[in-house]
Amino acid sequence: MAASFFSATADGRPGKLALYLQLIRWNRPAGWLLLLWPTLSALWVASHGFPGWRLVAVFTLGTFLMRSAGCCVNDVADRDFDRHVKRTAQRPVTSGALSIKEALVLGALLALLAFGLVLTTNAATIAWSFAALAVTLMYPFAKRYVAMPQAVLGVAFSFGIPMAFTAVQSRVPLLAWLLLLGNLFWVIAYDTEYAMVDRDDDLLIGMKTSAITLGRFDVAGVMLSYLIFISIWAFALAGYAQSAIFMIAIGLAVAQALWHGWLIRKRQRDDCFKAFRLNHWLGFTVFSGIALSYWGR
Repeated sequence: MAASFFSATADGRPGKLALYLQLIRWNRPAGWLLLLWPTLSALWVASHGFPGWRLVAVFTLGTFLMRSAGCCVNDVADRDFDRHVKRTAQRPVTSGALSIKEALVLGALLALLAFGLVLTTNAATIAWSFAALAVTLMYPFAKRYVAMPQAVLGVAFSFGIPMAFTAVQSRVPLLAWLLLLGNLFWVIAYDTEYAMVDRDDDLLIGMKTSAITLGRFDVAGVMLSYLIFISIWAFALAGYAQSAIFMIAIGLAVAQALWHGWLIRKRQRDDCFKAFRLNHWLGFTVFSGIALSYWGR
């Protein structure tokens, strides 16, 4: 039994460890990096520079753990829908390779580990972590009832921003709310690209997504969302990240957004998925501009 956990079974099926890693998207780091870069950006801004290795480690590992826990919940909630979508039909829970109980136990364990990290911060951050967990659990079911579930995901994927500020300042200033609002639009942009990949399948099974809601205005909606995100962050941080490096990073982010728009213009599945996967580089660019702007201060 121990051998089958770590390696393939006698009939060639993946072992449990491989299935668990597949469940949390271990081989697809773009998902948790999309969460990480705005969170680290907020840490740097809240700290007026490098926040220290302890907070960097806590938020980096916590981001990975919570995104992984979210994947477990999402796959359980969507198991009956995913079997009708080519891209997701072979996910471990959907295919029956892992049971619902196994997925939920793993998700709960990962969430508890993340909460253990939060306990090393302060009371304000601990309080905010419960709100973050609630929105994370809400998102998989929003796709059944909300015309723009990407907005719900935007809130969930932006909670690292106020938590970063509370970890440093024990409060959530207006700046944090502005950054959260801007980041929400970035999530809408890249997750609409993601939804464009599965639009035909989602229409057949009755799933609600921004790609379906926006219809023929999907590309325009994505580009407008990029514009709002970059504009809000550039405006909000103008008095904080003042160096030319930050403005260069903003320019590079605009260039990447335009490149994504070019990729999705024909609404081809592979190009839309490529645009989605490239978004973590856009987030890294903005973070790098912020971090480097504080260098030497």
